Amino acid sequence: MDALFCHCRPGFEPELAAELAERAALLGHAGYPKAARGSGHVEFISDEAAQLARRLPFADLVFARQKLLRLADLRGLDPKDRISPILAALEANVPVRDGPPFGELWVEHPDSDEARPLSGLARSFGNALRPALRKAGWLSPRDDARRSRLHVVFLAGDHAVLGRSHPGDSAPWPQGIPRLRMHADAPSRSALKLEEALMTLLDDDERDARLRDGLRGADLGAAPGGWTWVMLRHGLHMTAIDNGPMRTHLFDTGRLEHLRVDGFRWQPETPLDWMVCDMVEQPRRVAARMADWLREGWCAQTVFNLKLPMKKRWDETRQCLDLFQAQAGRPLVVRARQLYHDREEITVYARPA
Repeated sequence: MDALFCHCRPGFEPELAAELAERAALLGHAGYPKAARGSGHVEFISDEAAQLARRLPFADLVFARQKLLRLADLRGLDPKDRISPILAALEANVPVRDGPPFGELWVEHPDSDEARPLSGLARSFGNALRPALRKAGWLSPRDDARRSRLHVVFLAGDHAVLGRSHPGDSAPWPQGIPRLRMHADAPSRSALKLEEALMTLLDDDERDARLRDGLRGADLGAAPGGWTWVMLRHGLHMTAIDNGPMRTHLFDTGRLEHLRVDGFRWQPETPLDWMVCDMVEQPRRVAARMADWLREGWCAQTVFNLKLPMKKRWDETRQCLDLFQAQAGRPLVVRARQLYHDREEITVYARPA
């Protein structure tokens, strides 16, 4: 049977499995998820996987880091020749029409403790497989990001999943993981979460239009200032809302005001361009307060985190997002994702539609 193959954060396989099962059912597609806790991936098995892949955009998935259409599940691979079975699987499953069907090759492994030792194999095998694919006509002579991407995901030395993704319907990084470095001036590692959110939840045009010098924003629960620092770097004038102290070097910009007040009670005197929030609080309480901001027009857009409970995290996610949209009282653009730099949480971007 065909399948969707999705990377995810290790430990969140049940959440992704539940999400895929529910979303497939709502779209009228039969199938079932297959997952092992800690494996860093989930497969949704279905005779209609290709149709489901087209109808279920990657951008709509919360707990998936990457979405592939599985082409073949290759087991019992001989270490002396792993290439021939891949070429045979492509011959059997991928029609060739106008030129090579794939523009890039990514050889990967799940981001799990068990699969991490496969990173060396993935690198060396990619170097061997790439010329073989080009010689056989499956891969463009040069990388072409406009065409479908071929993925080889090693689950073990003798077990690989062959998949394909489309550039407009997948993450633009191997394993769905952006490689960000902690800046020496960043007040905390939480800065990486907001940096990834702005990379992941906004496209290039949106970032250019919505992150400009001179805009004004607020950071609720700001201390010690990781998210404020990110927004200051984009040229915004920021108001940091937190009873705790902010890192002093943030004030050197001359564009920061710090108010020692409660983030759940404070509201701006005039509407802001941005509000960001990384407060540690019950997710439904945060969702309700974020809805207040959009309903009352206190901000044009927001990025916020929802800290999830230890159990039934997909149910809590769905209920929080439904509550947020219902209480906002207006049509919204909402994008939610468990980012690589998130932990027991998801990150949400929202604005009026």
